[in-house]
Amino acid sequence: MKPQNKRLWWERQDLCYQDGVLFFAGKPVTDLINTTGTPAFFYNGKRILQNIGRIHQALDQALDQPAAHKIFYAIKANRFAPVLTYIKIGAQCGVDVCSPSELLHAFSCGFNCNDISYTANSMTDEELKLLADNPDVALNCDSLSTIRRLARFCSHRKIGIRVNPAMGIGYRNNETLKYSGDKTTKFGIYREQFDDALQLAEKNNFIVDTIHFHTGCGYLNNQLSLFSEILGATHWFLDKVKNLAFVNLGGGLGVPHDIDDTKLDLDAWASVINSHFGGKEITVCVEPGDYIAKDSGLLVLEVNTVEKKRNTDFVGVNGGFNLAIEPVFYGLPCEPVVLTQKTDKMKPVTIVGNINESLDVWKHNFSMPDQIKEKDPLVFINAGGYASSMMSNHCMRGQVSENLLV
Repeated sequence: MKPQNKRLWWERQDLCYQDGVLFFAGKPVTDLINTTGTPAFFYNGKRILQNIGRIHQALDQALDQPAAHKIFYAIKANRFAPVLTYIKIGAQCGVDVCSPSELLHAFSCGFNCNDISYTANSMTDEELKLLADNPDVALNCDSLSTIRRLARFCSHRKIGIRVNPAMGIGYRNNETLKYSGDKTTKFGIYREQFDDALQLAEKNNFIVDTIHFHTGCGYLNNQLSLFSEILGATHWFLDKVKNLAFVNLGGGLGVPHDIDDTKLDLDAWASVINSHFGGKEITVCVEPGDYIAKDSGLLVLEVNTVEKKRNTDFVGVNGGFNLAIEPVFYGLPCEPVVLTQKTDKMKPVTIVGNINESLDVWKHNFSMPDQIKEKDPLVFINAGGYASSMMSNHCMRGQVSENLLV
């Protein structure tokens, strides 16, 4: 926190203090939780649509003709049905799904087969039968086994092949966020097997029209040169496919998590893409679920314990890592925020949740205003992506409301 007359690193028009009171989506957060109670997620629908619009604008301006582009929102980031329906109605955007249940959920939210990209691994025969029965869903095959077993249920289907360029990227080079790299991973088909994949597809009368790859999550500006190297490595695969129509770059676009992060320059990002694919008769697809959803959401909890133990001031809240697992599971920074700025006096506190596990710590030794007391709400920003979608009922403390603001 900083003095009231200075903007904090995360403040923007739809998330900021006004006269010392936290506003979100044009509403005082206090008013929101007076209606819902806590724990509660709030999502700003307009922010979601704006994030999608920014990606469209950057790609529209950067890509040389005749290149085109498509956006598929990866619903594993946030599958809250009102959010998905709002995207379907309000944005030029499809969805990427990674399981049969996600596919059926997308249908229930109004998306058609032509709106959907399907990217999964270790697929069951029942799953492949479902995809054979829905041939207009864009299917990205992750393994030779997938291609071979799909042929039991259909032929002459268009398919994509998910490849692994053996290069990874992730927020602050976080190894747990990389889908590819020096270590062999389960994702995609490597160079050594790619010719076999093409031959298997041809043998079964499949039409390969897409090359797909997703190599990591959360990259920001300082990693755009690595992103360019990864795109360069994929040309080896693309050049082997006749009549290629689509290249799907996956997701991975990051958002700032703390004051040391610089937000991704979408124009620079799109320029990198154009340098590799601009001017080609190919459609560039992206799946930026996290970028679209993450900074659109808040998680609001309530302080129930303020107590000093030995030399540590603890602040306990009524929600733990089961509601937003990324800080514990991936080591991503989270940002606790008070609802009202009453003082500039600060003190270091350790914020902990209510799950009976030693790792249930939101923030260690974090400087917060010396005003926090029991019954106060506490807000965690960047809770729109990979929070509720990865939530569990561990210790049977999974009760939380989700709310879309429009």
